[in-house]
Amino acid sequence: MGTIGGLTLVSRLLGMARDMMMAAYVGAGFASDAFLIAWRLPNLFRALFAEGAFASVFVPLFNRRIAEGDAAEPGTGMAVATAFAGQVLSVLFPFLALFTVVMMAAALPVVLAMTGGFPEGGGEAKLALATHLTRITFPYLALISLVSLLGGILNSIGRFWVNAAAPILLNITMIGAILFFRGDNSVDTAETQAIAVTISGALQLAWLIFACRRAGIVLTLRWPRLSPDVKRMLALIGPAAIGQGAIQINLLISTSLAARFLPQGAVSYLYYADRLNQLPLGLIGIGVGTAILPTLSRNIGGGDEAAAARTQNRALELALLLGLPAAVALVVSATPLIRGVFQHGAFTAADTLGAAGALAAFSLGVPAYVLIKVLTPGFYARQDTKTPVRIAMYSMLVNLVGNLTLIWPFGHVGVAIATAAAAWVNLIWLYVALHRREHLQMDARLKARGLRIIAASAAMGAVLWLLNPYFDPYMAGGTVERVVALILLCGAGGLVYAAAAVLLGAVKPGELRREILRKG
Repeated sequence: MGTIGGLTLVSRLLGMARDMMMAAYVGAGFASDAFLIAWRLPNLFRALFAEGAFASVFVPLFNRRIAEGDAAEPGTGMAVATAFAGQVLSVLFPFLALFTVVMMAAALPVVLAMTGGFPEGGGEAKLALATHLTRITFPYLALISLVSLLGGILNSIGRFWVNAAAPILLNITMIGAILFFRGDNSVDTAETQAIAVTISGALQLAWLIFACRRAGIVLTLRWPRLSPDVKRMLALIGPAAIGQGAIQINLLISTSLAARFLPQGAVSYLYYADRLNQLPLGLIGIGVGTAILPTLSRNIGGGDEAAAARTQNRALELALLLGLPAAVALVVSATPLIRGVFQHGAFTAADTLGAAGALAAFSLGVPAYVLIKVLTPGFYARQDTKTPVRIAMYSMLVNLVGNLTLIWPFGHVGVAIATAAAAWVNLIWLYVALHRREHLQMDARLKARGLRIIAASAAMGAVLWLLNPYFDPYMAGGTVERVVALILLCGAGGLVYAAAAVLLGAVKPGELRREILRKG
């Protein structure tokens, strides 16, 4: 989790820098709305594949091939598993190529279906721009899906850092595009960003191919054949994509409704708010969820359900320890955080208030977003993809009903509230399903420390609420001034939480030190 979370932190910080530049040069209006719609679909598939479904299905199957090969003839397991990965590549590659061509050709009706033609702002001109940018960004989908296959192989052999580092290339490429190739206006800059997205996909694929070759893994592209192993993977991956990607699918629904029914700028407010909202999910939820999947698979494969339950209890404790204070901070300090990070250049004070409202609403669901990523491996390690997908479908229905109910009285903030509520429904249902099957029981330690984590987070939230008025005026200053203000505000909250967590017994420094320093 430290390896994945640390590299994800680097990526997210670079992503924040990228978004700050986007806010300054593109703003929150015509061009940014069009680009973010074009970026949403390939980004959705990136989240489903690179951070979710593909790894959840492929990693256990790949590891099983290693074990079966070694059991039949010691030392041959990796060769057997690599042959399986080659079969997957041979089916995946032509499908992705065809799908990408079809989606690029059908970009206009796809964007029209998502946005309704932007009837509340921009109209035909914005529709045309969004369609053009969609055609530019869509090849990223095929490239990043191949990255996910190679990343799953490297995760299976314990080289988590390579795949975790790949998104850094995306942010570096997009930052470079803004710095050196941006146009004279927001539309040209948005087009430059769309081109950078696809170029970054090619760079990430080259990086993963290089890393696999260094590890002695070379996949051969053959004539596609639906072997029994590949058929099993394909049968599992569809439901897993919906189950793992419920949050991202809900965001797609919310973005589409905002584009269709809300004034110009609403799509951008939701995007910028979600960028901060996604930080805890990327750093904590995905890191913990990815790290525990191989361990859970080994526990369950060895018939040790007690060890599997302990693994998930400690993962839930860690995710709650880090995720709950993040949620409280994002809700309480939404306005100064948005102002400090984004308000400069084309991003105005009015844009800050619009995005801050969405951030506070989105962040009510942060604990749920994070814990969902910890609970779903409990199903996938048992090769159960159907239960999470059924639960995800119900959560999407909750999100749709919530959106249609709340969008009229609360605008884009209502959209964010519905997304957070749907995440909580998803989380509660996942836990109940595991609990009823006796796969997961909250142990006494998790219950006791959970209450202490809540108390420590509340103490931090109270301090941040008192500090906000003193720091907020500095968030609109020069670069140095706002950076110092952000560091001091976040640092004060972090110190208060750390002190409260230790004093209340939510975390014990000795245990944490042993986990960080332990070998192997």
